[in-house]
Formats: sequence, C-alpha cells, structure tokens
Amino acid sequence: MERRHLQETDTGYKVFLYIFYVCAFLMLSITAYGFYAMYVEWEENGTYIMGEVLVKTEIPFENFAKLTTWLFFSTIIGWYCVSRIGWKKTTKLMTWKMALLQLMLLGFVIISLYEVLYNFTVLNAQITAGIIDGRVPDIDSLTVAYPDQNRPWNLIFATKMFLVGFIISSHAFYLSTKPRKNLDT
Repeated sequence: MERRHLQETDTGYKVFLYIFYVCAFLMLSITAYGFYAMYVEWEENGTYIMGEVLVKTEIPFENFAKLTTWLFFSTIIGWYCVSRIGWKKTTKLMTWKMALLQLMLLGFVIISLYEVLYNFTVLNAQITAGIIDGRVPDIDSLTVAYPDQNRPWNLIFATKMFLVGFIISSHAFYLSTKPRKNLDT
C-alpha cells in the first residue's frame, strides 16, 4: 500500500479540521476571559498579574484542570491539526522565503527555550526560598516583576506559555527542514 498525504477528501482531514475548530474556540475564549479579568483588575487596582486568573481558575470543577492547562493543551493540539491540514500551503514556498522562515523559526526556538529555562529557574528558586522556613509557598501565586514592576507575570503561566512557544516553533522548524511533500501523493 502506497503512503498518501492527508487530502481534503479524506475523513481524517475533517477530523483534524473539527478538532482545530474546537481548539481555536477554547484558545479564543480563554484568552478573552484572561484579557477581561486583567482589564477589571487594572481598573480596580492600577496593576495586574499577567496570567494569574488563568492559573487560579479551575474548569470544569474544583481540583481538575486550570485554564492555563486547557490553553496549553488546546494550543499544542490545535497546532498539530494545523500542521496536518495545512501542509499544501508550504509546498509552494520559494527557497529564499523558506530560508528566512527557517531562520525566524530558529530564532523563536532559541528565545522561547531561554524564556522557559529562565522562568522555570526563577520558579524553582522562589519555591526553594519559600520552603527554607518550613512552609511550602502557594506555587500558583509566585510571580516575577520583570520587565515592569506594575505588570508582573505569574511564573506558572509564563513557563507554560513559553513552553508552548518552544514546542510549536521547534516542530515548525523541524517540519521546515524536511523535504517538501509532493502535491500529487
């Protein structure tokens, strides 16, 4: 049996497409909720913690999954679906455009890897510093006030989002270095 690439007429194509739509809905609704909560906090306090509401909100019931986990999951699954259903768009890229795309993706890989390591290191240091006096700190509330004191980032949120960026940009870089698929097969 000859291996064939996913085509629009295949049943699997529709499955990937519908799953992508579900993931896109999840990503958009979680992001809209996060922006709304940040706006409300900014209006009330004059400051906000980036991503804190997403780390502290559990869906569909208490002690299940946090919104950051749903955002992480839907982004990775959504990306995979896009890479499966959108492969034809990349077959027509000219050599110089592909070279620029690969350099850009490599830059994203390096930057997001650095940010994952940085945020994870700061998170680990804050957890360790909090345990010294015998109590485990509330890990979901740990923040880093960088780059702006008035707009700190929640470390769990930052680590997960940059990890998503690293995974997606690494996968995209890998796909961009593979030989181009033939449109006929």
